[in-house]
Amino acid sequence: MEKTIRSRIAPTPSGLLHLGNAVNFILTWLMVRMQGGVLRLRIDDADCFRSRPEYFEDIFRQLDWLGITWDEGPTGPDDFQLRFSQQLRLERYREFLAQLVPHLYPCGCSRREIRELAENGVYPGFCRDRTVEHGTETAIRVLVPEGSVFLVEGKEVPLCKTMGDFVLWRKEDLPAYQLVSLVDDIDDRINLIVRGNDLLVSTAAQLFLAGLQGDNLFAETVFLHHPLVQGQDGRKLSKSDNALSLAALREKSSSPAVVFQAVARQAGLNPAGIGTLDELLARFRERS
Repeated sequence: MEKTIRSRIAPTPSGLLHLGNAVNFILTWLMVRMQGGVLRLRIDDADCFRSRPEYFEDIFRQLDWLGITWDEGPTGPDDFQLRFSQQLRLERYREFLAQLVPHLYPCGCSRREIRELAENGVYPGFCRDRTVEHGTETAIRVLVPEGSVFLVEGKEVPLCKTMGDFVLWRKEDLPAYQLVSLVDDIDDRINLIVRGNDLLVSTAAQLFLAGLQGDNLFAETVFLHHPLVQGQDGRKLSKSDNALSLAALREKSSSPAVVFQAVARQAGLNPAGIGTLDELLARFRERS
């Protein structure tokens, strides 16, 4: 029996959604719908210090504008806060962290110290000789052995050199992205993940953690990493850089056709005549 495709879109409520977010979400939606799979909406709000109510509202408003539908997940901001927030799953993340204790150590280094002392900003393990103690106001890092290299979509990712001993639990007593993303993907039985090329290292980090924890199913996940949408300055679009938001695009045009055409170009398709999400899906099916 063929395995059902299960994927997710995972916006963060740390800013207004931009064109780069939309391209990723639509590519994921297309892949899932073409294969008759299940799409889950997951909102990554583990970093509660950066979340804002208006950003939650923006997520649902722009997904509705784009016509993106999902099969699992919240129906709106209130439903999300009540049943789906990652803040409701902190004990689950702690439980997963506890399974990795032999590979963890506490780190009291500040970001400034790391910038000043670490080569290329990669943490080299200043605190490796420390043991994990509960109740201390420190970050918890995972030890990444020298020579740790992962093959991601045919590309070798030297995790030890690109990320070093990365943080799994922040000193603010919150789980870090790499842990949260992995645990949610495992629990939601995700087997297809569509990401930007900038997350190749994150994919390697999560494969590394899954291997430490012993989850072999995550290793079978299909990863598709796509080129990033760039701004006029040649850099990737970013919420922190006040990148052109979907809300701003919407003010200029009531139609999201410009977004669908951007996705077509990203996928190497002729964007001419594409005005709706269904037309974009039809163009993808023609190619396959």
